[in-house]
Amino acid sequence: MTSLSEGRFRSSSVPLITNGPLRVALRADDGVLIEAVYDPGTGDDAAGSGAGGSGTAIVVAHGFTGSADRPAVRRAAQVFSQRAAVITFSFRGHGRSGGRSTVGDREVLDLAAAVAWARSLGHTRIVTAGFSMGGSVVLRHGALYTAPGAAGEPEGRTEAHGEAHADAVVSVSAPARWYYRGTAPMRRLHWMVTRPTGRLVGRYGFRTRIDRDDWDPVPLSPVEAAGRIAPAPLLIVHGDRDPYFPLDHPRMLADAAGGAADLWLEPGMGHAENAADETLLTRIADWAMTR
Repeated sequence: MTSLSEGRFRSSSVPLITNGPLRVALRADDGVLIEAVYDPGTGDDAAGSGAGGSGTAIVVAHGFTGSADRPAVRRAAQVFSQRAAVITFSFRGHGRSGGRSTVGDREVLDLAAAVAWARSLGHTRIVTAGFSMGGSVVLRHGALYTAPGAAGEPEGRTEAHGEAHADAVVSVSAPARWYYRGTAPMRRLHWMVTRPTGRLVGRYGFRTRIDRDDWDPVPLSPVEAAGRIAPAPLLIVHGDRDPYFPLDHPRMLADAAGGAADLWLEPGMGHAENAADETLLTRIADWAMTR
């Protein structure tokens, strides 16, 4: 692990004790450097969750074109930090992380690095909370990275490591299936990802560097992953005014979980972290602490 300081990488050791935010660079299993930010928590409920403690940490996975420093991500981190320690990070190709975005495939390695870092800081209970693309990543991560001794074997290009598993999973505004083009925003997103001109727009308009290669193999889908997360608790949150994914997506995810997931369909809510207000974020944090 390395720390980000004045634009440079320098060595750092763990566990760390800090009273304020700590920004570091983590190395994913495939070598990509991922920027991450640790907040030990501010509220009374987070008092036992500081670095070196044994409390809960919530790891936040942002949506496509987001980053650890986007206002909506910082707002979520601020609300969550009233209940627990919080780690935010930028997926590959986003923010100050290296690499290129694979739009939900190898991003599972980035999340695993953040979860493993949380455990290295002394946290024994980790909740992953993902939005949109990040919502699909936390589902795949929950299925592929299992606790030591848990049943099931990983598939695809990730490996299960005990220190990188989540104890509970929150997926907000996630797709249920890949290649969905049923809404205008998703058709625009596919254009940005699959066309050279679109990738230029992504790079210079949205500060997101997108990999040009197709998935090979196609990763485990969110709906397949949802059925493999139990016995870890799973919460699925979706707005009834989501312009990207209609309500059949969260219902498919909940059905795939076989009744083991909590499903919240939020009246009037739009899409992902930008549409998640403080009240909803507080409810999610309370769920994370009690489940």
